[in-house]
Amino acid sequence: MDFDSDPTSLYSVKGIVILDQDGNRVVNKYYDKQTFPTQKEQRAFETSLFKKSQRNSGCEIILLDGITCLYRFNVDLYFYVLGAARENELVLESVLNGLYDSVSTVLRKNVEKKTLIDAMDTTILIIDELCDDGIIMETDPQTIVSRCALRGEDVSFVSDQSLGQIGSNIVGAMKDQLKWSLLK
Repeated sequence: MDFDSDPTSLYSVKGIVILDQDGNRVVNKYYDKQTFPTQKEQRAFETSLFKKSQRNSGCEIILLDGITCLYRFNVDLYFYVLGAARENELVLESVLNGLYDSVSTVLRKNVEKKTLIDAMDTTILIIDELCDDGIIMETDPQTIVSRCALRGEDVSFVSDQSLGQIGSNIVGAMKDQLKWSLLK
């Protein structure tokens, strides 16, 4: 599907890319397989995108090879959101801010390459919550983070117990509930 020629298309994002300060890929997700069909073309685009955006800082907009690119730089990472040439920049900025703020919240304001790599699974979940096949699903950082949150005590509770222990705990809790409901 050609995103530029179909005005009724729901597709708003062609890709989301995070590069380090040297232009190396950290995370990427391309939704438009016609514009970026191969890894080689993706890398070539990322290289030219990095060279063009490296000169500026803050949240900027560039038009590169007919693709609207919004980016944000922080410490040693560049966050990019790619859209069609005629895409609304405010919508793309909303996605970029949702991505950055969600990652920043998960990393506890320590947005650096090392901490991002340590939380790679959550970062990929954040990108998946933002967009589904290029369609923007959610841009509110708090909602995205709450959907991606997995409480540490829940994980350790399940992993530290055997299946028999979990079953006996559930049965014990059910007995206590039944006892209290009968006493009322």
